[in-house]
Amino acid sequence: MAAAAAAAVGGPQPPQPEVPAPGPALDKAATAAHLKAALSRPDNRAGAEELRALLERVLSAGRPLAGAAGGEEEAAAAGAAGGAGGGGAPGAAAAAAEEALEWCKCLLAGGGGYDEFCAAVRAYDPAALCGLVWTANFVAYRCRTCGISPCMSLCAECFHQGDHTGHDFNMFRSQAGGACDCGDSNVMRESGFCKRHQIKSSSNIPCVPKDLLMMSEFVLPRFIFCLIQYLREGYNEPAADVPSEKDLNKVLQLLEPQISFLEELTKMGGAMRSVLTQVLTNQQNYKDLTSGLGENACAKKSHEKYLSALKSSGLTYPEDKLIYGMQEPSAGTSTLAVQGFSGATGTLGQVDSSDEEDQDGSQGLGKRKRVKLSSGTKDQSIMDILKHKSFLEELLFWTVKYEFPQKMVTFLLNMLPDQEYKVAFTKTFVQHYAFIMKTLKKSHESDTMSNRIVHISVQLFSNEELARQVTEECQLLDIMVTVLLYMMESCLIKSELQDEENSLHVVVNCGEALLKNNTYWPLVSDFINILSHQSVAKRFLEDHGLLVTWMNFVSFFQGMNLNKRELNEHVEFESQTYYAAFAAELEACAQPMWGLLSHCKVRETQEYTRNVVRYCLEALQDWFDAINFVDEPAPNQVTFHLPLHRYYAMFLSKAVKCQELDLDSVLPDQEMLMKLMIHPLQIQASLAEIHSNMWVRNGLQIKGQAMTYVQSHFCNSMIDPDIYLLQVCASRLDPDYFISSVFERFKVVDLLTMASQHQNTVLDAEHERSMLEGALTFLVILLSLRLHLGMSDDEILRAEMVAQLCMNDRTHSSLLDLIPENPNPKSGIIPGSYSFESVLSAVADFKAPVFEPGGSMQQGMYTPKAEVWDQEFDPVMVILRTVYRRDVQSAMDRYTAFLKQSGKFPGNPWPPYKKRTSLHPSYKGLMRLLHCKTLHIVLFTLLYKILMDHQNLSEHVLCMVLYLIELGLENSTGDESDEEVTVGGPERCHDSWFPGSNLVSNMRHFINYVRVRVPDTAPEVKRDSPATTSSESLGSLQNSGTAQVFSLVAERRKKFQEIINRSSSEANQVVRPKTSNKWSAPGSTPQLTTAILEIKESILSLLIKLHHKLSGKQNSYYPPWLDDIEILIQPEFPKYSHGDGITAVERILLKAALQSRMNKRIIEEICRKVTPPVPPKKITAAEKKTLDKEERRQKARERQQKLLAEFASRQKSFMETAMDVDSPDNDIPMEITTAEPQVSEVVYDCVICGQSGPSSEDRPTGLVVLLQASSVLGQCRDNVEPKKLPISEEEQIYPWDTCAAVHDVRLSLLQRYFKDSSCLLAVSIGWEGGVYVQTCGHTLHIDCHKSYMESLRNDQVLQGFSVDKGEFTCPLCRQFANSVLPCYPGSNVENNLWQRPSNKSMEDLIKEVEELQGRPGAFPVSISSETNLSKEMESVMKDIKNTTQKKYRDYSKTPGSPDNDFLFMYSVARTNLELELIHRGGNLCSGGASTAGKRSCLNQLFHVLALHMRLYTIDSEYNPWKKLTQLVEDMNSQLGNEEQQPEVPILYHDVTSLLLIQILMMPQPLSKEHFTCIVKVLFTLLYTQALTALSVKCSEEDRSAWKHVGSLKKNTCDAEKSYEVLLSFVISELSKGKLYHEEGTQECAMVSPVAWSPESMEKYLQDFCLPFLRIASLLQHHLFGEDLPSCQEEEEFSVLASCLGLLPTFYQTEHPFISASCLDWPVPALDLITQWCFEIKSFTERHSEQGKALLIQEARWKLPHLLQLPENYNTIFQYYHRKTCSVCTKVPKDPAVCLVCGTFVCLKGLCCKQQSYCECVLHSQNCGAGTGIFLLINASVIIIIRGHRFCLWGSVYLDAHGEEDRDLRRGKPLYICKERYKVLEQQWISHTFDHINKRWGPHYNGL
Repeated sequence: MAAAAAAAVGGPQPPQPEVPAPGPALDKAATAAHLKAALSRPDNRAGAEELRALLERVLSAGRPLAGAAGGEEEAAAAGAAGGAGGGGAPGAAAAAAEEALEWCKCLLAGGGGYDEFCAAVRAYDPAALCGLVWTANFVAYRCRTCGISPCMSLCAECFHQGDHTGHDFNMFRSQAGGACDCGDSNVMRESGFCKRHQIKSSSNIPCVPKDLLMMSEFVLPRFIFCLIQYLREGYNEPAADVPSEKDLNKVLQLLEPQISFLEELTKMGGAMRSVLTQVLTNQQNYKDLTSGLGENACAKKSHEKYLSALKSSGLTYPEDKLIYGMQEPSAGTSTLAVQGFSGATGTLGQVDSSDEEDQDGSQGLGKRKRVKLSSGTKDQSIMDILKHKSFLEELLFWTVKYEFPQKMVTFLLNMLPDQEYKVAFTKTFVQHYAFIMKTLKKSHESDTMSNRIVHISVQLFSNEELARQVTEECQLLDIMVTVLLYMMESCLIKSELQDEENSLHVVVNCGEALLKNNTYWPLVSDFINILSHQSVAKRFLEDHGLLVTWMNFVSFFQGMNLNKRELNEHVEFESQTYYAAFAAELEACAQPMWGLLSHCKVRETQEYTRNVVRYCLEALQDWFDAINFVDEPAPNQVTFHLPLHRYYAMFLSKAVKCQELDLDSVLPDQEMLMKLMIHPLQIQASLAEIHSNMWVRNGLQIKGQAMTYVQSHFCNSMIDPDIYLLQVCASRLDPDYFISSVFERFKVVDLLTMASQHQNTVLDAEHERSMLEGALTFLVILLSLRLHLGMSDDEILRAEMVAQLCMNDRTHSSLLDLIPENPNPKSGIIPGSYSFESVLSAVADFKAPVFEPGGSMQQGMYTPKAEVWDQEFDPVMVILRTVYRRDVQSAMDRYTAFLKQSGKFPGNPWPPYKKRTSLHPSYKGLMRLLHCKTLHIVLFTLLYKILMDHQNLSEHVLCMVLYLIELGLENSTGDESDEEVTVGGPERCHDSWFPGSNLVSNMRHFINYVRVRVPDTAPEVKRDSPATTSSESLGSLQNSGTAQVFSLVAERRKKFQEIINRSSSEANQVVRPKTSNKWSAPGSTPQLTTAILEIKESILSLLIKLHHKLSGKQNSYYPPWLDDIEILIQPEFPKYSHGDGITAVERILLKAALQSRMNKRIIEEICRKVTPPVPPKKITAAEKKTLDKEERRQKARERQQKLLAEFASRQKSFMETAMDVDSPDNDIPMEITTAEPQVSEVVYDCVICGQSGPSSEDRPTGLVVLLQASSVLGQCRDNVEPKKLPISEEEQIYPWDTCAAVHDVRLSLLQRYFKDSSCLLAVSIGWEGGVYVQTCGHTLHIDCHKSYMESLRNDQVLQGFSVDKGEFTCPLCRQFANSVLPCYPGSNVENNLWQRPSNKSMEDLIKEVEELQGRPGAFPVSISSETNLSKEMESVMKDIKNTTQKKYRDYSKTPGSPDNDFLFMYSVARTNLELELIHRGGNLCSGGASTAGKRSCLNQLFHVLALHMRLYTIDSEYNPWKKLTQLVEDMNSQLGNEEQQPEVPILYHDVTSLLLIQILMMPQPLSKEHFTCIVKVLFTLLYTQALTALSVKCSEEDRSAWKHVGSLKKNTCDAEKSYEVLLSFVISELSKGKLYHEEGTQECAMVSPVAWSPESMEKYLQDFCLPFLRIASLLQHHLFGEDLPSCQEEEEFSVLASCLGLLPTFYQTEHPFISASCLDWPVPALDLITQWCFEIKSFTERHSEQGKALLIQEARWKLPHLLQLPENYNTIFQYYHRKTCSVCTKVPKDPAVCLVCGTFVCLKGLCCKQQSYCECVLHSQNCGAGTGIFLLINASVIIIIRGHRFCLWGSVYLDAHGEEDRDLRRGKPLYICKERYKVLEQQWISHTFDHINKRWGPHYNGL
C-alpha cells in the first residue's frame, strides 16, 4: 500500500519486476501514478480524458486484427499491426498485445508493483464460496448425503477438508467440467462445507478502500470492449461447405493472453469480482462504447461486423427506432413465424392460408400441430430476436459464436461466486438460450460443445432460487419447450403406423444425426434439472398452454421407430436406430415425466394431475384420429414407443397412490379404454412373437429392442406403465372382451378347441406352443403383478431385489444397476440410500470374495437368504425382469437346489404359488377377469387337451392354467347363493357353456357335448355324426343339452358392438368386412367340417383325472377331509407353497371344496366312481419318442461314467510314472547286500507319442521347462522393516540395501584390486536377471517336440504366445513353456553304488577330488562330440543364455572371456537353488521333498551345466582346492609381483560359489563321499570367514579378552575344534596387519554396543554358516535324492550338519551344541589359517578400509516382498494422479507405479519412449529382468508385464462390498485386500504368472 500512496503523491517508483527494460517500466509506472492521482481529485474529467486517450492508443496498437482496410489513423498509429492483410507480422502483433497487457497491469496497480496490488486485493476476499472451476477429466467428489441438488460436486481439496465420514459419496472424473459448490447453501447442506468455507465471512472482512480499485473501474471497461472488438473482427461466417474451426481457433490463440489476464483477475477474490461485475453489467458503458455512432471509423466497422454476425445467425437486432418495439408485431412477423416452422414439416405440404381458416376436424394432426406452433408470436420472438444491452451479453454472444472456447467458459464461470453477477449471467444465458441451441445443432463439434454448455447450465439451473427467478422473469420454461420443439421439428417424418396412406401423424426420424448423436442432450438435461425444483415444476403444471405444447412435443415420439415384420427374406441391413429411439424416449419423455411426478406426491396436488391427464387424453385422441385408428391394430407391425400412454398411466398411478383421487373421475369412456389397451397389448404379444423367433428375419436388432424394453434402466418407464395401463383397462372393461382380445392378439384362438387337430390361419404350428405359453404368462403377470396396484415403495424395492438375487448371486454394484431407479435420479430415493442397504441386509447374505488359487479373482457377492427362497421367491417378478430367458431357468434351478438341500421337496418343483398383497380398492375390477366364462372355457379346454395329450401343450401351459384356477379360487366373491338356483333353471344357460360367471360354481358344471370345427382328416370326424343344419355357422350356439360351441372372436366382436352403439350403422360398415376376411380363411385346405365330441367332464373331474395322470397311478386322489375333518374347519394354507403339479392339484381341490359344499360333494362322488383308465393307454408316437429319449439318455450317461472311470485310472497310472521320473530312488529299496545289483534304467513317458523308454544318446528325452530371467532374489533385503510404497515427496525408496545392490558393490570392489579372472570365481551373479528353470514334470522326445513346434508354427490361430521365440504349451497339462531340458541317460544302479559308505580317509578323498577335477571332460558315458544328446545340451545352454539380457551375463572386464561363461553357468545353479530355498520359506525346517521337489529339474539342469563347465579347465595353479587343502611353502611367492594384480584372497571368496564350482568341475555322476569331502573342506573355510568377520565386529577390548582366553586353551586336545582357540589365533594373525587400526571414524558403525557373550558369538557363527549349509543340503537332496529331515528352527544347524556328514556320528547332543565341533581340518588348522590370513594382511596394509568391508559379508537375507501398500486407495491416488513425469514434467495420462521398487512410470507415455520401448516395458526389463508388476493409478488395476506379453491381473483394492472398481468408475472408497496382495506376491516369488493368469496378449513394447 505504501507504494500506491507514494504513487498518488508522485514519489519515486520501485522498478517493476516483470518488464525487462527498466526505462519504459519506470515510465509506465510514473504515468500510472500520475493518472491515479489525477483521477482521485474531486474533479477528474481531465484525468479521465487523458486515460481514455492513453488506453485508446495502447489497446488499439495491440489489436492483432486492427486496420483490416488499411490506412486508418488507428492502424497507422499502431504501426505494428499495419498492412492491408489485417494481420501484419504476427510476431509484432503479439509483442504489441503483450505491451498492451503490461500497460493495463501497470495502470490497474496505479503505479505500484502488480504483484503487491494482487496481494492487496486478495486481502479483501470474503471467500465464502469456493467456486473453483474445472474442465473435463478433473477428479472431483460428490456427496449424496450433503447434496441438496443431485448435481452437487466438490473439488478434492474441499472434500478432504470437510468431514464426510460415513456419508454416501463417490469420486468421479468430470465428463463436461464443473465447479466446486463448497460454501453454497443453495446446493449443499452447510454441515458438508470444508473448514475454509464454514466461516460466515461478512463480519470480519474490512471494507475495500476506494482508491485501491479505482483505476480498475476506469481501465477494465476499455479492456473488455477491446476484447469484444477483437472477437467481432476475427469472426468470419463459415462458408456453407467448409467448417472454419481453424480460423476461429487462430483468433482464439491470439486472444489467449487477454482472456488469461481476465481469468487472473477473477481469482483475486471477491473485491475484484464485484468491480468486474459492475463493468460487465453496466448498460451505460456498453452503450457509450459500442454503439458505433462515433466518428471513429474503426468502431463503426466493428459495429457493422457485429450486426452482420447477428443477421447471419438468423437473429434480428431490434433497432431503437422500434420497428416492432413492444407493440403487437405487424402481420409480417406472423407469417414469418409460420414460414419458419412449416419449413421443418415440409413433408406434409406447405401451409396454405386458406387451409388455416377452414379448420376441418378431419384435416389431420400435422396441420393442426403447425397451427398450434405459430399461434402465438411469443415463440417466434424466442427463436429470432436478441438485443444486447451490456458487455456480458455480447461476450456471451461471441462465446456462443466461437462455440464455447474453454478459456472463455472458465472465465465466465469463475465470476459466479459474485451473487449479482450470477443473477445477471443467468438471465443473459436464458436470453441466449435459443441461440445457443441453434448453434449447437449446426455445430460440427457437437460433443465438446454439449459438454461446455452443460458445464455452464448445470451451475446456473441447479440453484432453485435462481431457477425460480428466471422462470418468472424470463419465461425460461416457455423458452425451453419452444426450443425443444424447434430442435425436433427438423427431423420429423410421416408415421407409417396403422394406416400408412392416410396417416397424418408425424414422428421423429431416429436415423437423424440429431437423435443418433444425442445432440438434444444438453437441452433435455437442463429441462430435467429445472423441473427438479418444486417451484418451477408447479408453474409448468399450472400453465395449460405449456402442457398442451409439451404433450404435442411428446407425441412426436409416439410410435417412432416402427418395426415391420419381415415375412419373406431376411432384412439386408439391420438398422441400429433403436438405440437412439430408446434413449430419446427415456431422456426426452420419461425423465421429465418422473421429474414432474416427483412433485405430485400429496393430496393438494390433485389439480396438477387432472391437468396432465386431461391434455394427455386429448393428445391421445388426436393421435388415434391422426393414424386413422378404429378397432384393429395393423398386423405385423409394432412400435415400442408409446410415451403418451405411459404419461397417462404414470399420472393415473400417482393419482391413486399418493393423491387419493377417485380413479373413475380421470378415466375416459369405454371406447377410449378399448383403444388405449390395443397398442400396449400389441407390444406384449410382439414380445412373445419375438421370443418365439417369429421375427427372426428382422435380424438381431429386434431381439435387442425386446431386451431393452424390459432392461433395468428402461423397465419402469416402459413395460411397467404398459402393464399397469392394461391392468386399468382390464379392471374397467368387460372381462370377456378383454380375455378374448388377449388370445386373439396372441394369435392362439384357433388352438383353443377341443378337437385334437385344428387349423391356425395366422400362426405356424411350430410357434403355437410358445405363443400359448406367452399368452398365459401374460395373463398371470397381469393378474398377479402389484407394482402399481397397492405395493409400497419399500415392498417394491424388496420384490425387485429378491427377483434379481434369485436369478444369480450379484455384486453390490450390479444390484444397484439392475434395480430400476425409483422413480428417477432426482427423486431422492436413490439406490444406495438407507432403504436400499436395509432391504439388502434383510434379504441377502454377503459372501466374501474367495480365492481360487489358480482361477480368476472372485468378487464379494450377495446371495439370497434361505427364508427368501422359502417364502419370497416370486417367479412372476423374475419373468417380468429377465432380459435373457435363460435367467428364468437359472432362478428355477437355484430354487430346486435350495429345496433339495433343505429337504423341503425332493423332486422337480414347479414355480411356487405365492399369495399376493391385497389390491388397492380402485382396481378390484381386475379380478373379474378370473370370473368370466370366456376364461373358464379356455381353462376347461386346455385342461381337457392336456389330459388327452394333444400336441403343442407343455408342462408350462399346465402350470399356468392351474395357477390361474388357483388365483380365481383365492379371489372368488364367495356368494354361494346363486349356485343353488342354477340347478333348477336349465333354460338360463342355453347360450353358453357355463351357467354363471363364478369360477367356484363353474368348476363343477358338467359339459356333455361340444361341437367343434375340425379338418376332414381329424379322427373325431365320424361319418354318422348327427347333422344339424344350424351347426354350419361359426357363431351358432346350440342348447347345452346337445352341444356347445364357443368362438372367442365372435364374442369379442359382439361386446365391441354393444359398446359402440352410438353410431351403430357407421361402425358396422367399418368392422364387418374386416372380420370376414381376417378370420375365415376361404378355400383353405383341408376343408373344415363340424363334429360333435362327447366330453362329459367338469373342471373338477378333469383335475382329479389329471392328478391320476401326473402321479401315474389309478385312483391316486383321495379327498384328505374324509380322514381328517379338521382340514376343512381350520385350513392351513401357507402364504407360500412349494411342490409340483400333484401338490398344486391337491391344493386347488381342497380350496374348491372349502369354498362350497356342492364342490366337496361332487369331488367325493367323482372319487367314488372308480375311474376307468383315462384315455386308452396306447403309447402315442410322441410319448414313445420321449420314452426312447429317456432310455437313450440313460445309456449315454452310463457310457460317460465308464469312460470317465477309465480315464481316471489312466491318469492315475500316468501320475505314478511321472512321480518316478523325478525321484527314481524313492521306491527302490537299497540292495547293498546283493552281489548282483539289477541295472534298471530310468523310464520316461513321451506325452506326445505316448511311448515309454529310457533317454538315449540317439533319441534323448527332455523335460518341458520354462526358462525365465528373474530378479526376485535381488529384491531380498537385510532388514525386517518392510518397504512401503512412497505416498509423499519425502518418502523415497533407494535400492542400496537390496541383495542385488550389495553383491554388485562387492564384485566391483574386488575387480578394482584383484585379478579379473580370479574375481569372477569368487562370487556368484544372477541376483538380478538370473535364469530360473521350472518344469511341469512332463517329458517328451526331443524329436517329437520339434515336430510339435512345426505344427504350432503352421497353425494360423496363435494363442497368446510366440512360437518363433520357442514358446509352446505342454501338450499334456497346457502349462506355458519355452524350452526342453535333455534328460541325461543313466541307470538307477549308480545311485546305489554312490551311496555305499566307504572307509577312505579324508586325505585320500581330497587327493581323489583333485585328480578327478584335473581330468578333462571325463564323463563316464563316452559322449562323442556329435551325438544328438550333446547337440541338444548345447542348444538348451544357448536358450538359457538368451533368456536373460547381456548386461546380466557379462561382468568381466575383458568382453567374451571364458571366465564369464563359467561364472554365468555356476550362477544359474546358484539362482535355482536359492529360489527353491525361498519357495520353502527361506529355511529347510519343513524338510521333506517339497512340492517343488517333485517337479524339480535341478538334477537334469546340473548335468547340462556340468557338461559345459568341464569344457573350461581351471589352471591347476589357481585352483582354489589347493589353497584349501595344502600348505604352501613360500607364502610370499603367492602375492605375485607388484605390477600384476594379485588373486582374490581365499577368505574373500564366496563359499557357496566355491561349492558349486567344485561340484560342477567333477565328473558326473558324483559319488557321495566326494561330495561330503568337498563340503567338509569348504566348511573349514566358511568357519574361518565367520571368525574373521566376528573379530572385525568386536571392539578392541573384546578382542584382547578373546585373544587371551583362546591362548590359554591352545594346547588342549581338541584345540582345532574350539572356537575360542581359533578366534584368538585369527585375531593375533590379523593384528599383524593394519586391519584393526585407524578405526577412529568407523568405530561406532562396526562395534555393537553389547559385549559379546559366548552364546551370542555361537549364534553369530551359526547364522553366518547356515545359508551355506542350506544350499549344500538342497544340493545333496537333488543329486542323491535324500529326503531332508524336518526340524525346529533352533536345531536347524545341527540337523543339517549331521545330514551333510559334518557331525561325527558319535557326537552327543546333551550339552549346548557348538558349531566348531563340525570342523574337520585337512591339514593342521593353525598353519592353514596363518596362510589364509597372510593374503589378507598383505592386502590390508595398503587398503585397510576396503579390506575390512570385504570381510564382513552380510549373509542373513530376509525373504523378498513387494512394497507394502497403504490401507486406503485414496492415499495412493491423491499423490500419484497429479504427480508429474520426471521426463516431460507433464502429468501423464496413465500414470503407473512399480510395486517392486516404487518407481513412477507413464504407461503408454510417448514422452518417455526410448528406442521404441515405452517406459513400463523398459522398466520391467531393468527392474525385474522382463517381469514388471505395475499398479495403474487411474484404474486401480494391476498389470503384469512378462517379457513380450502382458496381462491385466486384477485389483488388490476392493470396496466395502468386496468388489473391484476397475477404472474407478464408481469412485467408492477402496481398501487393500491383504489376501489378494499375498496371492500376487506369491505368484511373483514363485514365478507362476505365466501359468496362473490366462489372458495374455502381446504389448509390442507400447506400454
